[in-house]
Amino acid sequence: MKAFYIIASIGFIFLMIQSYQLVSSNLKTENQKYRLVRKEAKFEIRFYPAATFAKIYSQGTNYKSVASSGFRKLAGYIFGGNDQGKSIAMTSPVRMEIGNQGSTMSFVMPEKYTSSDLPKPKDSGVHIVKSSPQYVAVIRFGGYADDEKITEKRDELLALIQKKGIKVAGEYSFLGYNAPFQFWGRKNEVVIPIEWKE
Repeated sequence: MKAFYIIASIGFIFLMIQSYQLVSSNLKTENQKYRLVRKEAKFEIRFYPAATFAKIYSQGTNYKSVASSGFRKLAGYIFGGNDQGKSIAMTSPVRMEIGNQGSTMSFVMPEKYTSSDLPKPKDSGVHIVKSSPQYVAVIRFGGYADDEKITEKRDELLALIQKKGIKVAGEYSFLGYNAPFQFWGRKNEVVIPIEWKE
């Protein structure tokens, strides 16, 4: 019986730590800005204004091959691996474009920065780029992401927007919002650029 109480206490403490991390990360982390254009039953249409990103290019062609190495390079840049030794706040989401000919991973930079006032990366594999404004269709899913889930949601979203007569305007991206140690309350999205007029 004593062992049961010990295990229950450990479980409760773990639950409280996870809950605190979930709440505090949601309060502190700056999210990339967008405007909701339309909400459908299973997906959304959003407008993303131009934003500044730190980006790496990879020869990897799947989620697993890009995620760990890309994250290390980009984290190195924002945690001081730059010409000013400056720390840059972590933002959300992490963006990945996965393709058969290669992939990219990007961190959106905090809104207060522009391309010209960001410190230069020490790693030549990290590039500072500015995105173009775009309309996208977005579908959400929970849990931990993998190639199978990402592909499944991409195909589901493609079918949904094609059914609505919406034209695709580019390649899909995966957006991840949570740290690896956050075990529940996870949020992932697949986005597809579309042609849209308001």
